[in-house]
Amino acid sequence: MKLKETLNLGKTAFPMRAGLPNKEPQWQAEWDKKDLYHKRQKLNADKPAFFLHDGPPYANGNIHLGHALNKISKDIIIRSKSMMGYRAPYVPGWDTHGLPIEQVLAKKGVKRKELDLVEYLQMCRDYALSQVDKQRQDFKRLGVSGDWENPYVTLNPDFEAAQIRVFGAMADKGYIYRGAKPVYWSWSSESALAEAEIEYHDLVSTSLYYANKVKDGKGILDMDTYIVVWTTTPFTVTASRGLTVGADFIYAVVKPADDTRKYIVAEELLPELAERFGWDSYEIINRYNGSDLEYIKTEHPWDMAVEELVMVGDHVTLDSGTGIVHTAPGFGEDDYNVGIKYGLEVAVTVDSRGIMTEEAGPDFQGQFYDKVLPTVVDKLGDLLLASAEITHSYPFDWRTKKPIIWRAVPQWFASVAKFREDILAEIEKTDFYPSWGRTRLYNMIRDRGDWVISRQRSWGVPLPIFYAEDGTAIMTKEVTDHVADLFEKEGSIIWWKRDAKDLLPDGFSHPGSPNGKFIKETDIMDVWFDSGSSWEGVMNAREELGYPADLYLEGSDQYRGWFNSSLITSTAVNGHAPYKAVLSQGFVLDGKGEKMSKSKGNTILPNDVAKQYGAEILRLWVASVDTDNDVRVSMEILGQVSESYRKIRNTLRFLLANTSDFKKEDTVAYENLRQVDQYMTAKFNTLVKTILEAYENYDFMSAYKAVNNFLTVDLSAFYLDFAKDVVYIEAADSLVRRQMQTVFYDILVKITKLLTPILPHTSEEIWSYLEQEEEEFVQLAEMPEVETFENQEALLEIWETFMNFRTQAQKALEEARNGKLIGKSLEAHLTIYADQETKSLLDSLDSDIAQLLIVSQLTVTDAPAPAGALQFDDLTFTVEHAQGDVCDRCRRNDVTTKKRSYNAKICDHCAEIVEANFPEAVTQGFEVKAAK
Repeated sequence: MKLKETLNLGKTAFPMRAGLPNKEPQWQAEWDKKDLYHKRQKLNADKPAFFLHDGPPYANGNIHLGHALNKISKDIIIRSKSMMGYRAPYVPGWDTHGLPIEQVLAKKGVKRKELDLVEYLQMCRDYALSQVDKQRQDFKRLGVSGDWENPYVTLNPDFEAAQIRVFGAMADKGYIYRGAKPVYWSWSSESALAEAEIEYHDLVSTSLYYANKVKDGKGILDMDTYIVVWTTTPFTVTASRGLTVGADFIYAVVKPADDTRKYIVAEELLPELAERFGWDSYEIINRYNGSDLEYIKTEHPWDMAVEELVMVGDHVTLDSGTGIVHTAPGFGEDDYNVGIKYGLEVAVTVDSRGIMTEEAGPDFQGQFYDKVLPTVVDKLGDLLLASAEITHSYPFDWRTKKPIIWRAVPQWFASVAKFREDILAEIEKTDFYPSWGRTRLYNMIRDRGDWVISRQRSWGVPLPIFYAEDGTAIMTKEVTDHVADLFEKEGSIIWWKRDAKDLLPDGFSHPGSPNGKFIKETDIMDVWFDSGSSWEGVMNAREELGYPADLYLEGSDQYRGWFNSSLITSTAVNGHAPYKAVLSQGFVLDGKGEKMSKSKGNTILPNDVAKQYGAEILRLWVASVDTDNDVRVSMEILGQVSESYRKIRNTLRFLLANTSDFKKEDTVAYENLRQVDQYMTAKFNTLVKTILEAYENYDFMSAYKAVNNFLTVDLSAFYLDFAKDVVYIEAADSLVRRQMQTVFYDILVKITKLLTPILPHTSEEIWSYLEQEEEEFVQLAEMPEVETFENQEALLEIWETFMNFRTQAQKALEEARNGKLIGKSLEAHLTIYADQETKSLLDSLDSDIAQLLIVSQLTVTDAPAPAGALQFDDLTFTVEHAQGDVCDRCRRNDVTTKKRSYNAKICDHCAEIVEANFPEAVTQGFEVKAAK
């Protein structure tokens, strides 16, 4: 027998190398086979409920890192809630209608207008479902647990029917109406857009300064006066029907020295404008308040059949321009509002594709709106005073990345104004993570206009509206309920298969249709109405779920998207928000802080990370970042996270290895532990509290930091560091070893549970080695509870004081090591010149202080310190080389170390252990290592 075999060297088959890319799919297959998701639901059937409602990602292409951040975050919450005493079902969902799928088919060569509509819609449906399957596998590969075989999909008949019922309820309350006010119009998509479908980019535009001649000055302005206006959208001059001034601004009538005309501009802007127009000298003839100019009429710059009325509006500013805004009610929300107030014509001179129409005039007809600048300049002639290029933030279609226009076309709207105060009141009742989310959503709702919900596309849920022969729109409860029932049985595709009369209830009649003829609406609903109805189609519809949800979690862009649309529809129908709390996360950026895009080549696919590192590394990264803000990621950053994972894994492996011979019946009661073991138990108990609170507050980063700090500082750098001198050296069944193993096992079991929401694969692998635990899978276990120990706070305070003392002692040992006085700390004899406070502290501890400091010999004295002693803070030390030889078994320098009769050079303490526990080896003698 070798002397080494008398040591209790930890043994475990748990591998040091994780092999995550290969092992994770095996674990996931096992979870599916054992149906762990539903087993967890059954275990929690009678517990309080927690409902996180999944915001549906769009079904198109493989998932990206933003998806991974989102779904892993949700999974951490669901798993932690499930293990913390809540019934927390998770039903994933997908958004499947809308323009992106039409665009994909177009790129594949599908020619929409050459196909039967029903055939085309079936192609859209098939493609969407294929993408759902693709993304489902991607999400499952991340270890996300949920009801994957029964997700919600917005194209499913039951969901479409629920959406129609939400629409019907809003229509029944008078919240749905038809109007022709300007909306965001995407000529590149040939459709109206919602605010959530808009993104802003810098755009260079040519601004024009031109003059309208006064036609009727109302006794205030002479006929030779010209009102100077400014525009950054030259094409809209074709539809200009008025001029708007600020009521309280001062306007000056100016006569330039070398001009026969008089001009009127805002006096505050006059110096800048005079320089721009080349007015070297001028005379101010008169001044007027803007309100004085109301109802004056001017000529259109070139269309003599059009009079432009001077109006007063709140939207006019003196930030730029002339203080007078040309007003085209068909091309701007402010223009529309003031124009309607004054009874102006709402002229629209651009068609759905951005082409100027006949109404623009023969010189413009057929031109693309963005190419008419030369024509406008030519038509203005000498009325054009100046032009300039400006760079400004401008709205773009988020899908096609092309600029939009505001365009008034008949659209269906959902009113926000009618119940805006109710929505705002609901925001005040909602919890937000981070807290600034409340202000952001509140301001968006406060300032937003009514919601344009119609789209001029094919792939989507039809607006369930009929028109009578006299043009009356029909959307009564009877009709919408009937349509909803049809959709529930046949899907919305029935709308396109049947004529209008066959979609209406049997025997339906309407006074506006004396001949019994009806027309059906051909517009579809905004896709935000689809997902915005999910509280009804999912949370309120499924028996296992509940409404309102406890939590909605999405990216911060959803304040103007899903958070917004869901809030509007829910409040409109039921008078309350669809959620009790909202958690928003920042965007995923590359390692340099730049937005990820395929064109830049800086994207990272979650599947690629899973193949190289394993999904656990992505999950740990999610837990490690501050998602309140935008987060950075790169393969280098993930490599650093992988190193952090390795440290976690190896620390837990050490605990596994050194409890392999520990049985639960060996457990030592807390009151019978040494103080240092009690301290570590209490210290770990504070970690349990911290992590449970972090999960409760969705603060994963705090949980990650707390675990890392405990494992690296409290365990690896302290408790496990000196533990080897106990668990390896002492007799296998000795009290002191069982005391430490009690703490090891307790920490190992509990921290495995605590880490399960973040690292489910690793936790399950560890759990498979904990055969004494009754649950087959750690996912079916409960979280540890925070315990209360007698004198816990006093104990923690004493030992924290000791840890501060230990830090100073380590500095002294490091100085001695640097001076080549010692090598390893076990070669040291440390002397502490202690004051009374330090001596009392050390005397109060029942542990071997030399062992805790990992030195062979320790002296504590109140004698004066010699010259040259090392001082740190108020503590003084000397370090000498320890006396005695090195024990071949415990590696301490000990004066009792000597060669024994059984061929072992060991100290008296080790000899006592060996002789008592290995009598046969003592009798026969230990093998002596052969000389080389």
